[in-house]
Amino acid sequence: MRTKDYICGLLALTALTACENDPAPEPEKPELGEEWYSGGRQGTVFNATTAAYSEPMPAISDDNDLLRQFLRGEVLFEKTFVASEGMGYSGLGPVYIRNSCLACHPNYGHGKRLETFNTTDSRNGYLLMIYDPASPTLALASQYFTGMTQTRAVAPFKAPIDETGVHIRWEIFVDKYGNKYADGTPYSADYDYAGTLLYPVVTVDQSAILFPDFDMSKHAASIESTIGIYGSGLLDAISDEDLRAEYAAQQARGYCQGVIGGDITESEADNPYYPGTHPGRFTYLCTRATLDNGPGANAIWNITNVTRPTRQYNYITPKYVEISSKDPEIQVALGLTEQQIADTLNSTSLPVEMSKEDYDAFMVWHRGLAVPAARNLDNEAVQHGRQLFYDSGCTACHRPSWTTRADYKPLPGISNQKIWPYTDLLRHDLDMKEPGRARVCRTTPLWGRGLNPLTLGHSDKLHDKRARNYEEAILWHFGQAEECREKFREMSAGERADLIKFLEAI
Repeated sequence: MRTKDYICGLLALTALTACENDPAPEPEKPELGEEWYSGGRQGTVFNATTAAYSEPMPAISDDNDLLRQFLRGEVLFEKTFVASEGMGYSGLGPVYIRNSCLACHPNYGHGKRLETFNTTDSRNGYLLMIYDPASPTLALASQYFTGMTQTRAVAPFKAPIDETGVHIRWEIFVDKYGNKYADGTPYSADYDYAGTLLYPVVTVDQSAILFPDFDMSKHAASIESTIGIYGSGLLDAISDEDLRAEYAAQQARGYCQGVIGGDITESEADNPYYPGTHPGRFTYLCTRATLDNGPGANAIWNITNVTRPTRQYNYITPKYVEISSKDPEIQVALGLTEQQIADTLNSTSLPVEMSKEDYDAFMVWHRGLAVPAARNLDNEAVQHGRQLFYDSGCTACHRPSWTTRADYKPLPGISNQKIWPYTDLLRHDLDMKEPGRARVCRTTPLWGRGLNPLTLGHSDKLHDKRARNYEEAILWHFGQAEECREKFREMSAGERADLIKFLEAI
């Protein structure tokens, strides 16, 4: 766990009280314009180190009670869950995707481009999707596989898919310009892979699938990398009304018209602050509406299968229950009958493995992760790049700023904050080659991404990490964004460099 200069005894929460009377001086913040505060005054930290994505926002660090909860939640994010009963952080399985949150979000970010699907590789943030390519909605094979496909199991149970049978093949893509700019320069000219754009093709061996009656030849597989988690609370604090207004404005203008996440009804258990119907805004496909029923709230349960008071049941499918309960090896190992195994797997009253107090602390942590401040905005090249970004029409989808709602009940300290995430939280069709399920994908928030090489050790981008840098990410913008792509392609080398410097700065 990292060190924070302004917190004494981070490794022992009980030591926090001893520090309250003698706090370390807060670093002096420069007098800057609002755009430097990417997450607003209460959601931004001036940290451009390897810990930039893991800091509590001022709305948290200025409140000792919230800070204690944040640190408790941070432990839950970082710790490895185990299958053994009676141990700390027990409850893993019977099937799972990863054994910790950190395993999907290395150094609090997202994984890098890989050639092998191996969930024990600490660099791998990929999730596997199995879907029906003939379906208009690319429907998941949800009777057999969970939405994020499980490839791990706790013995004697068996994984739905043996991940050694999952293959990622990177293919070369060549556009109509031969992967060259208007001036004849090859794309990514400064790299060893000049002129080469790659996209992944994912296949799954039939022999790797646990279910004998599932025909992989009639289905498709794709990979999606995990999404950045810092600033999620601020995105949650944008009002539904403002999000719907952005959608209406895009429909009225007649170009770059985004798709709003379908209305999702959430119960009091899903969202104790704002139960009701909300437009989706989280995940690549905007399938989650609020943070309380969103990425982290779901992931800490379905990635690990660790139960909590509101979810005392397993994240598994009917087919998995059927085949596991009938498996003689599992019956012998557990000393249970087919019906007993089925009843246990289907139970909705399993023992609670994560307490409400721990889960609430986890959500304070998730909601309270700060956004790193923008950098170098006063640099002449960055200012020029900013102008090019606006002039090229990029802000049609990458909306620069929002103001959070006036009454954000979960964390009042981030109400009424002007934030700069550079996203419209809507889905757009970029018409990429072999995009998998993410054909119409949420606009990625750009804030803080320029720190990826420092914090994560790579600059891979887009939903499947096909882009190795900002340049390639822009060059994969076809479909609704093709006009902006063409303006970038026609820029001079110096202009392209300045635009990318702006992206690296925000």
